[in-house]
Amino acid sequence: MLRPIDEFFLQHDEQTNSCLQFLREYILGFDENISEAWKYQLPFYYYNNKPFCYFWIHKKFKQPYIGIENGGLLDHSQLLRENRVKMKILLVDPTKDIELETIGTILRDSLSLHKDKNITRG
Repeated sequence: MLRPIDEFFLQHDEQTNSCLQFLREYILGFDENISEAWKYQLPFYYYNNKPFCYFWIHKKFKQPYIGIENGGLLDHSQLLRENRVKMKILLVDPTKDIELETIGTILRDSLSLHKDKNITRG
């Protein structure tokens, strides 16, 4: 029997699943202190047991995205705030090459917030 987190990835079409699986491995390999959990009915990633990012599918654009915890503190042109207060999202088009440079920059900047302890979680 599959875990709910694995079912999340498999419920999507092949292109979206492949994209999400790649992002999953990329994020888990990005830093040894990043771990994966099934939280709020979605794949969530933690840095030193603090929320870091998550995956979801955008309802309007039908594209996967990486939700960046405390992304509101980051200033990147490709991050979207929409109606979120603390988080921003990065849409990922599964039909195109993944922009690893952009994703890496955003993840590094987000990690630096965690490492510098500039963020708080209540």
